[in-house]
Order: sequence, then C-alpha cells, then structure tokens
Amino acid sequence: MTARHEEIADELRRAIDREQYTVGSRLPPETELAAHYGVARGTIRQAVAALTSEGLIGSRQGARRVVLASRRSQTFEELRSFAQWARAMGREATGRVVHQEYRPATTEDAIRLQLREKERVLYVLRVRGLDGEPVLLERTVYADWIAPSVESIEPDCPSVTQRLFEDTGLVFAYGEHVIDAVAAGAQDAELLDIRRTSPLLRVRRVTTTREGRPVEWSDDRYRGDAVSFSVHNSIANNALARSAPKGRGELRDKPQRTRTRHQTPEAPK
Repeated sequence: MTARHEEIADELRRAIDREQYTVGSRLPPETELAAHYGVARGTIRQAVAALTSEGLIGSRQGARRVVLASRRSQTFEELRSFAQWARAMGREATGRVVHQEYRPATTEDAIRLQLREKERVLYVLRVRGLDGEPVLLERTVYADWIAPSVESIEPDCPSVTQRLFEDTGLVFAYGEHVIDAVAAGAQDAELLDIRRTSPLLRVRRVTTTREGRPVEWSDDRYRGDAVSFSVHNSIANNALARSAPKGRGELRDKPQRTRTRHQTPEAPK
C-alpha cells in the first residue's frame, strides 16, 4: 500500500508538470497544503522532502519552497540544470572547476550580459560528468553582480544552479540557445578524454532571471556519444529537448509555449 506522503508527492509532481506551479513560483505554505490534503504537517514535510531530493523544488531557511524544475526534459523555455537533468535519469552528476578567473568583459561578453566593455566578469571552465565519466565542458561567463556568489562555491559542487538558489535565492528562468557542431581542440580532447577533432555538440546559451536580467552566458560542449537533442513539432507548439542516447536513458516532452527562429551563430542573444 502506498504511503500517504508518497501519494501527495506524486500529486505535487503532476501539478508542477502541468504548470499549476511554474518554475520560480512558490508552493503553498505547509499549513495550507496540510489542510488541502487533510493530513498532518509532518506528512507534507515528507512529501516535500522527496521533491527536494529530486531537484524539483528548493528551500531556504525561513522562506517558502520554490519550484526549480519539472520532470520534463530540459526544454528551451523551462531550464533545468545539468545536475537536475542527470538526477531525473537516475544518474549522478559531477562537476570540477578546471580554471576560474576575473577578466575584463570582451565585446561579446558585454553584448550578451548587457554590460559595459571592460567591466569585470568571472570566467569559469568546468568539466561535468555522468557517473564520473566526463561528458561536458562548460565555459561560462558570469555577470559582475552574481560573480562573488559563484566564486565562493566549492570547485567540485555538482549543481551550481541549486547552490546559487540556496545561497542567494536566484532562480534561472529563461534562456536563449544557439546549437551547432564543432571539432574538439586540444584542450577539449584532453578534458573529455576523447581524440582531437572528435565531433562535439556545442550549445551557446544566455540565461536570465524571470525579470530578464542576464546572469551568465556559456559555451557548452557535449561529447557526441553522451547526449542528443530531439525536436518535436506540432501545429500548436515546437519543443527542443536534451536527452541521452539510447542505452543512457531518454527524456522528452513539449512545453506549452515555444517558437522556432532562424539564427546565425554570431547573432548575440
């Protein structure tokens, strides 16, 4: 027989999936949830703890819990961190900072992050892994206002997204992405343990808050055998979702609102 807190957790998951609670929104207080489901607050805490462990919601001391993701794959309207995506597949996400430094914003940094040229930004190169196997390089530039919080995070933190929420309350809400293929250079090949010139799937993205304030922009390079992207089209909507190839698990879904665009790799977002 399914425990009551498990039933409630599943109902909350479905509510998040159908966007009754959207990313960035707060769940109702424990007292309100307890009254709605006719249970004690302890039962609600057990249900919420399950969703927290899955990376669907986050909590900060003294504040109501915030929705961070749904169980859907990472769509290009609802962002899910690499660690959240990995957990949804039952995989363990790992991360390691290879290099980190402050530098003056380049012209591209300034355009993408809406900053002045030469303004100080934080550049971070990370290797991300699934179950300890390197699959992704992230070259990320953080805006000056969030850089100190990023700098304080330990180098092997598996989820920077989760940590920034816990430390600052920041929710990554929107992103613009450009996807293409590139050949692995010497550094890429060494860090991903592949041959030089091996094909990599590159995703260049700019992430913002719900208010549209740029947080970061990144050049992410995935090993070709690690992930794939699928496109679902219909009259009502179009969805682009990240998934693992066959044998590594697969996650796909359609968001409620997306649109397709013709983009050039050089077009700043």
